[in-house]
Amino acid sequence: MAQASEHKEPLIHLSKRTGVAPLRAWLIRLAAVALGLIVCGLAAMLLIERLRDNPGRIGEFYYTFIKGSFSTSRKFWKFLKNLSILLCISLALTPSFRMRFWNTGAEGQTLVSVLGCIAVDFYLGGKIPEWLLLILMFIAALACGAVWALIPALCKARWNTNETLFTLMMNYVATFLVSYCLVIWVANGSSSLPKLKTGKLPTIGNDYLLIILIVLLLAVGLYIYLSYTKHGYEISVVGESVRTAQYVGISVKKVIVRTMLLNGALCGLAGYLIGAGLDQSVTVNSVGGQGFTAIMVAWLAKFNPLVMIITAGLIQLLNQGAAQISQDFNVSGAFPDVIVGIILFFIIGCEFFINYQVHFRSRAGQEGRSVK
Repeated sequence: MAQASEHKEPLIHLSKRTGVAPLRAWLIRLAAVALGLIVCGLAAMLLIERLRDNPGRIGEFYYTFIKGSFSTSRKFWKFLKNLSILLCISLALTPSFRMRFWNTGAEGQTLVSVLGCIAVDFYLGGKIPEWLLLILMFIAALACGAVWALIPALCKARWNTNETLFTLMMNYVATFLVSYCLVIWVANGSSSLPKLKTGKLPTIGNDYLLIILIVLLLAVGLYIYLSYTKHGYEISVVGESVRTAQYVGISVKKVIVRTMLLNGALCGLAGYLIGAGLDQSVTVNSVGGQGFTAIMVAWLAKFNPLVMIITAGLIQLLNQGAAQISQDFNVSGAFPDVIVGIILFFIIGCEFFINYQVHFRSRAGQEGRSVK
């Protein structure tokens, strides 16, 4: 009888890391950002004529990243304002993500909240006291966001539908709903609602400070809620194992519905800050894709509300820096997106090496080498 063939191990195989020290993990992430910036610099020297002719001016390229957010007080406050809105939406996603309910519908949930807020202002503005109008706008924004998040939550709890696809499709429904309302509201058919003269949040110092303070308080409050309350504990248990949650007597369906209501209400708060705090109008681009960017922010922070302040700041720094590069170097509007994409690629890639170890098959009779 022929002898059984010798088993050969694969050339490369992966193993899950049992644990990485937090300091080492963050050093890896910082190294990934630095490497991404180096690659961006090389790409800039190849694609930007000014740098291709004079590579010694590469320092201008890196300085522009900082210049885009901090060169003037106006840019700095814009940076803080955009960071706050992005952070608010990211915080809204955090409870559902901790529960492993992969909600990709923050864009639509925030957009319908802006629509509800502006609808109240459009029909009641100037007819009731301003303080009452602002309260009703706030209630409408939270209610719209909560209802938009409740629909996929009920379907998940009742029929175990795929929440990722469900919430993603509802983004498009929200966009069409806004378009429909604008056709009704705008008589000239331009589908562009002029900025309303009522329903404006009061200012503290400037137009952005109140929004920034609200979102900072929200970050601290949500951290306490998720880390030190019974509801936060139940969310974590359901996220770790549905069977364990059922075994210890947690109603999984109740937790799903309750958590998504909170998710939607916080998206409603973001919509209120956009509608009443900034735009006083609504368009299909009122959220500007931040609902999708917020997924990246939350994931990079490992769903920690306080760490999200840093990750949201990093993403916004890249966005404004890339836009400044487009302006200063007179390059195509697509190039800033390439820059941000390269850096995010390195950041995402480093998470692989933080969580997994790569082993290479060595020569016969020797231990396999591994990438630490």
